[in-house]
Amino acid sequence: MLPALTAAPASAATLDDKPGTKQPKPPATMSTVGGAQLGKPGTQVRLGAGAPVLPKDVSGRSWIVADAESGDVLAAHNAHWRLPPASTMKMLFADTVLPKLSKDTVHRVTAQDLADVGEGSSLVGVKEDHTYSVHDLWLGVFLRSGNDAVHVLTEMNGGMAKTVHDMQAHADELQALDTRVVSPDGYDEPGQVSSAYDLTLIARSGMQKKDFREYCSTVRASFPGEQKEGEERESFEIQNTNRLLTGAAGIEPYKGIAGIKNGNTTHAGATFTGVAERDGRVLLVTVMNPESEESQAVYKETARLLDWGFAAAGKVTPVGELVPPKSAGTAPTAEPVKDGKGAPAKPVAAAQHGSGGMGVALAVAAGVLVLLAAGAFLVKRRWPLPERMRRLPRS
Repeated sequence: MLPALTAAPASAATLDDKPGTKQPKPPATMSTVGGAQLGKPGTQVRLGAGAPVLPKDVSGRSWIVADAESGDVLAAHNAHWRLPPASTMKMLFADTVLPKLSKDTVHRVTAQDLADVGEGSSLVGVKEDHTYSVHDLWLGVFLRSGNDAVHVLTEMNGGMAKTVHDMQAHADELQALDTRVVSPDGYDEPGQVSSAYDLTLIARSGMQKKDFREYCSTVRASFPGEQKEGEERESFEIQNTNRLLTGAAGIEPYKGIAGIKNGNTTHAGATFTGVAERDGRVLLVTVMNPESEESQAVYKETARLLDWGFAAAGKVTPVGELVPPKSAGTAPTAEPVKDGKGAPAKPVAAAQHGSGGMGVALAVAAGVLVLLAAGAFLVKRRWPLPERMRRLPRS
């Protein structure tokens, strides 16, 4: 399948879109990873008795609703259409690089670290010749989508070429075969594409990692400021740009939301992957490039699809599945849950300081994590909730 997918996607025309031009159409045939029906253009759903109809006001060029635990795809629209991903590409960056760098490592930033940050990039405020812990930098990546923080971590991982290679290899391991990595921060680059299906696979993989869950569910945190000579270094507050997590610009925090990542560039439009829990069920939704002129459409459409997914669960026949990584075996083994200590310094989680309706994002997992022998992949189990969110009752 790989040779066919490496060709330039039919959706590459999105890189040249201009307001008022005719919108591109999805390819007639797409990847069938996860099931044949997911390779078809248009909306794919199999409604059963009592199932609600899909919301009409969803305009994303590509979207998917999936059960995060079972992997069942409840509904999808052009799931494998390869489109520019914007900063949702940072999910793959984090899932790839997080395990490689100790969060306690302190790094002094050089000019080389920041040399290739693209013009107009979102920034957290990393300064040359200042020191930051890896933990600080990940907060900058997840909360502010800081391309400056991404590039520093990239250099710490061995540089751009190595990091792009590592990310591509990890995408292939996850069977995210629509994804082509050119830049680790998701900055618009010719040939850089992903799909709603792949972004959902990547998010599901990232949520297996405790630090990933902690960072993507953090609403606000302190970030080191500029060091002035003779003065104590101060910090400033950064807040997550995920509107369903924080609530802003006319968007209410979504009940049960727990992350994951938003993005927006000229060519990609708005993109978003979110995970939420309700009544013990965990859903993942990805929406790419809504064509609606509705303000904050990507968040509103994600919320509508989450609402539909929770209402439709158990009343629809899946149209496909989220496949496990290539290395995942078939024989499950058990390993004790290790919650660990040392939660991120000074973060504020959604359940603690959000307005009413944030709620507890994921149910507490008791017992063991079910791991697939070779792939250490979570299957049909709830992710353990970040400790600071777990302490509070559901709103």
